[in-house]
Amino acid sequence: MCTYETETIEIEGAGKGAAGWFDLTQAAVYVDHPQRAPFAHTVNIDFANPGQGPSARVAVELTEEAALALVAAIQRAIAHAPAGLASANAPV
Repeated sequence: MCTYETETIEIEGAGKGAAGWFDLTQAAVYVDHPQRAPFAHTVNIDFANPGQGPSARVAVELTEEAALALVAAIQRAIAHAPAGLASANAPV
């Protein structure tokens, strides 16, 4: 069932699209009908930089189980990294 509820957050990062790498400034998460994935509904995540136009977007469509597994994997990866390593203030 589509909720039409979208969670949008400001982010800092980079994504790779058809034209190459670009800065990411926004992520949107919502449950809806997928465009490509062979399921009735998916958790959709759009990583984007709206200031660079519609081509500055990376989209994913995940099953609920895959989305929850991704959240858990991200949390484990961050928990195993030295404190502050994944921070925007960490030295490069």
